[in-house]
Amino acid sequence: MEMPTPDGTVLARRDHIVDRLRAVLPFEAVIDGANEIRAYECDGLTAYRCPPLAVVLPGTTAEVAHVLTICSDEGVPVVPRGSGTSLAGGTLPTADCVVLGVSRMNAVLDRCYEDRWIQVQAGITNLGVTAAVEADGFFYAPDPSSQLACAIAGNIGMNAGGAHCLRYGVTTNNLLGVRMVTMDGSIVDIGGAHLDAPGLDFLGVICGSEGQLGVVTEATLRILPKPEGARPVLIGFDSNERAGACVSGIIREGILPVAIEFMDRPCIRACEAFVGAGYPDVEALLIVEVEGSEAEIAEQLATIVRIARSHEPTEIRESGSEAESARIWAGRKSAFGAMGQIADYMCLDGTIPVSELPEVLKRIGELSRQYGLKVANVFHAGDGNLHPLILFDANAPGELDRCEALGAEILRLCVRSGGCLTGEHGVGVEKRDLMFEQFSPDDLEAQMRVKDAFDPRWLLNPAKVFPLEVSGGRLEA
Repeated sequence: MEMPTPDGTVLARRDHIVDRLRAVLPFEAVIDGANEIRAYECDGLTAYRCPPLAVVLPGTTAEVAHVLTICSDEGVPVVPRGSGTSLAGGTLPTADCVVLGVSRMNAVLDRCYEDRWIQVQAGITNLGVTAAVEADGFFYAPDPSSQLACAIAGNIGMNAGGAHCLRYGVTTNNLLGVRMVTMDGSIVDIGGAHLDAPGLDFLGVICGSEGQLGVVTEATLRILPKPEGARPVLIGFDSNERAGACVSGIIREGILPVAIEFMDRPCIRACEAFVGAGYPDVEALLIVEVEGSEAEIAEQLATIVRIARSHEPTEIRESGSEAESARIWAGRKSAFGAMGQIADYMCLDGTIPVSELPEVLKRIGELSRQYGLKVANVFHAGDGNLHPLILFDANAPGELDRCEALGAEILRLCVRSGGCLTGEHGVGVEKRDLMFEQFSPDDLEAQMRVKDAFDPRWLLNPAKVFPLEVSGGRLEA
């Protein structure tokens, strides 16, 4: 996906568009230098890259509206971008597009502790939201592993979750309202600082729409009082299947921990080398966290340990201090970075019913051997959101193709097991051509009609989500 060398006509058009953008934005908010725009040529799915025509970094909703008005007038595609941490190519540019980044829009606008909400600009980081309220005893529940860097805009676009989504839900369960700019430059407010908005559930359509419908510039989020206490327990097993069966047992018992996280041996060793979390050297590891009063924590952990023992664990270790709990979570939160030091990898995020965990993990192991590529597993086991990391060498001829083929087989396995293609990373370009595995042509047509209503010319985030064989005509129009 390399950008061809532009001819004189293309250069003149690019200069014209950039001049119009500079007329409505501060000079430093428009980036068009060949070297500078390469920082935006890909996101977390680095296997694919393409420098855009230009990059803009507006600072206000009004500036976003000016940009979209110009791009609509010129017929220029726009790729909305938060922090670029997408792992599915959700913010991959095209050579003729303008990337619209919201990273400069990171202010806290308002908050109300009595009604438990906070209003922020969409470029603020996930962790930045909690940082704004934690001194007053509150927190923002969704916590993706990239929470230090990922933006609320991207969280909304992909409906991000995180380790603690088992109890608190994903972004859509914690989103109250948005301010959004449509492709024609119109500013619309959807939802707000209340539990539910009247009329059609547009907010449910926007969350998870991957920048296909508009550019979210502000968000009203639900915040929660910090729990009285929390404590994790590490449970080691001699096989992935035993760990998966333990997860099913915990859920079947009716217990709802704050989090149940799964890591296999390759991931455990990588994280241990990376942060020294004190993990045992086992085939599979569960991190199960509960919260409440000390009595509630003790009662829940006792039940979880009882269930775990019935699945023949090799080690059970309860955290004994806040420092130890922090180390445990530091290892899990660093998993993707730790694996990145070992090899190139592609991170999937299919979902499955929790009851299918043992069989699916077994089948992933078989597929790994069949394709000759190692797979490291680290995921949100409590809600069946898998994150298999397929390790490969990007410099070895044919390995990327083999990696993609294996990834497609794993995602097909998820769908056949009663799950779906994506839990929180989105479809982007990675799963675009697999959409027929989950949806019928009529299903996809219904989804594309929603896109038609918001963005009739299909200028927002083009060539994403929908298979090109069904969306190509709309893109060309």
